[in-house]
Amino acid sequence: MLCWDATGTAVTDAGAAPAVILICEHASAALAGDWTMASPEVLASHAASDLGALGLAKALAAGLARACGGAELVHAPLSRLIYDLNRSPDRPDAVPAQSEVHSIPMNARVTPQDKLNRVMQLYLPFHALVQARIARALALGQRPVLLTVHSFTPVWHGVPRAVEFGVIHDEAQGLARRIVQEAAALGLTTRLNEPYSAADHVTHTLRLHATPYGLENAMLEIRNDLIATPEAQAAMAAKLGPVLARAMATQTELSCRAS
Repeated sequence: MLCWDATGTAVTDAGAAPAVILICEHASAALAGDWTMASPEVLASHAASDLGALGLAKALAAGLARACGGAELVHAPLSRLIYDLNRSPDRPDAVPAQSEVHSIPMNARVTPQDKLNRVMQLYLPFHALVQARIARALALGQRPVLLTVHSFTPVWHGVPRAVEFGVIHDEAQGLARRIVQEAAALGLTTRLNEPYSAADHVTHTLRLHATPYGLENAMLEIRNDLIATPEAQAAMAAKLGPVLARAMATQTELSCRAS
């Protein structure tokens, strides 16, 4: 059984090491403190959060916990309107003033000191938590797979997107390619490195946490019209879970039950 604590981490068993750690950097549209200058339209849009991604990530964590012997989920507590946790502090889009058609007034006049404050309050604690969960797993003898869970819009700047399931890799390509291969029978339009790739600076979390340890990793992107409701999120997780388990089961250190 998954239990949730105040940090945003889902732990299957406090005494067990997770075989999989899922990360959802764009899980929330919540604002807090001085960061409240956003319209209801913006808060309900992709600019504020990856719609459906958190529900999907929770369902995937539950399924992979059963299939692979343990899974954890770390997710963002606040909106990426404040700070995009999947961007490095030197990136201008870490604190965007514009996201596609949406202007973000609270970011229009951000000073370097303002950005540093957000880094200190949001970025550093979040990534310290991810690092701590990975270090814990490694110390307990497990080499966890890292999966980041995202969603994307069906239309971007007026251009429709045909892809439904995208799998993105950074330096390590193996797991991403195996996921694409395993997903061939799902009936989803699945593509490697679409609708984004590492060239778009979207693999920051993987590069920060998986690459230094040589951990298997991939970024999952689901078109958000396919996971718009809790029921759709659960159904998508039921499809993707076995695909992920089969792709991960080829590792020598990890044996997932991929039924």
